[in-house]
Amino acid sequence: MSVASQQGRKADDASVGARYDVDVLVIGGGPAGTWGAIGAAARGAKVVLADKGYCGTSGATAPAGTAIWYVAPDADARSRAKASRFSLGGALAEHAWMDRVLEQTWLNVQQLAQWGYPFPVDETGEQRRTSLQGPEYMRLMRKRVKEAGARILDHSPALELLVDDSGAVAGAAGVNRQTSERWIARARAVVIATGGCAFQSRALGCNVLTGDGQLMAAEVGAELSGMEFSNAYGLGPAFSSVTKSLFYTWATFYDEDGVKIEGAGSAHGRGVIARELQTRRVFACIDKADAQIRSWMRTAQPNFFVPFDRLGIDPFTQHFPVTLRLEGTVRGTGGLHLLDEHCATSVEGLYAAGDAATRELICGGFTGGGSHNAAWAMSSGLWAGAGAADHARQVGGAARERSLRHAGGVGLRDGGAHAYDSQSVVQAVQAEVFPYERNWTRSDDLLNDSLQRLDDLWLKLRSSAPARDVQEAVRAREAAAMVATSRWMYRSALQRTETRGMHRRQEYKALDEGQRHRLLSGGLDEVWVRRTPVAVSLSEAIGAAA
Repeated sequence: MSVASQQGRKADDASVGARYDVDVLVIGGGPAGTWGAIGAAARGAKVVLADKGYCGTSGATAPAGTAIWYVAPDADARSRAKASRFSLGGALAEHAWMDRVLEQTWLNVQQLAQWGYPFPVDETGEQRRTSLQGPEYMRLMRKRVKEAGARILDHSPALELLVDDSGAVAGAAGVNRQTSERWIARARAVVIATGGCAFQSRALGCNVLTGDGQLMAAEVGAELSGMEFSNAYGLGPAFSSVTKSLFYTWATFYDEDGVKIEGAGSAHGRGVIARELQTRRVFACIDKADAQIRSWMRTAQPNFFVPFDRLGIDPFTQHFPVTLRLEGTVRGTGGLHLLDEHCATSVEGLYAAGDAATRELICGGFTGGGSHNAAWAMSSGLWAGAGAADHARQVGGAARERSLRHAGGVGLRDGGAHAYDSQSVVQAVQAEVFPYERNWTRSDDLLNDSLQRLDDLWLKLRSSAPARDVQEAVRAREAAAMVATSRWMYRSALQRTETRGMHRRQEYKALDEGQRHRLLSGGLDEVWVRRTPVAVSLSEAIGAAA
């Protein structure tokens, strides 16, 4: 019996190869997922973590270094840290959430040090704890997940959630990509930690990040938030997947004739580069870095230089072509909407963490980059895991008596007779979301133009035949998730008729104080968008009243 034929049926098929009955299922094995598993296990929960790849090596963090929003518990220092992104994000961040993340990140980093993470030491003998090297970080996190007693399912993407008769989430079903074996996990609570959606743009570590978790969550009725803040592009060499952009602070940008491009290296330089790339190639040279800075770069981000070394290019003295790769909601801030400090979504039994969840709470509408997103992943992961464990305890033994059904849709259900060509679907979505003229700066006419084709594409998928086998089911779900993500983000972008944070509208170039609200979105066949107010602090409320 095929994977597809199980959609909508009870989760009791005898052909399933592996079955698990746990308190908490964590879907995703990056920083948020591993912290989630540890957080749940610490509350006494029986935990399974399912990763699309090999937990510890897959995802955006594992192959690269990342800064951390790590600030000492000093009131002035933390106030400055919060202020650094508040205005950039269009005043959509919430002080209470920023305070919580700063404190939890401080504690988690202390924990990493106790676990033996090899933080570098400065000239005074003090550890520098403001950044992490992905390989060492995730190797340690995998080890700690196993030591916490959680079971890891590698190369085992979840394809759909399971729900009970009341609609509460109660597990998931997936496959093992290496053996093609199907698995089902009954769980009293589920944490979605699958990352964001980078639309297979080939940004480093991001090709497994296709919005799967958000699609599964939307199929059971979960809401998203901030999907208009999804047009983050990473700057990098045209011949490389590395989009770590810090080093371009010391770069000068040139055209093909070697003439300096004015403004490309400024605070708004990425917009200049995006405009130039629409008509011609752009080159960079990291020629402002002195010998000391160059030495530091080699140790801080060694993988940045690997493609240069392979090609025999000296980025400090030679011009090299650059591009902007869409990183979507991975480096953007949109994701699943959270209802409380335990990272619960709008669906009972479902929790979200990391890039799968909205980061508006600490970044507003401006990219969280590496530092804020890294802090958010470890903090929200721990909270979501603990929240899921507490929920599992409340559900208790009665969960074993629940009748469960598969909730998956596109790519898994019986549809029409025509085949579902996943690669063609992916390319069709990329044609709508990659172009700078459509997504870097948005306009009413091009948003509607793209949405017409994306809506038609979704309806075509809904009437397509189910995936023929396990491997195609994985690809079909990835493609469907990208279509769904593009529709949520463009419908939300239409509703925000202003320029705020990274959301830029051609017709509305200024920030509108009357639009300081969040945009929630959801739905699949019919995408909906509605406004919800931003929670304000007591000091803000007093200031407004005065």
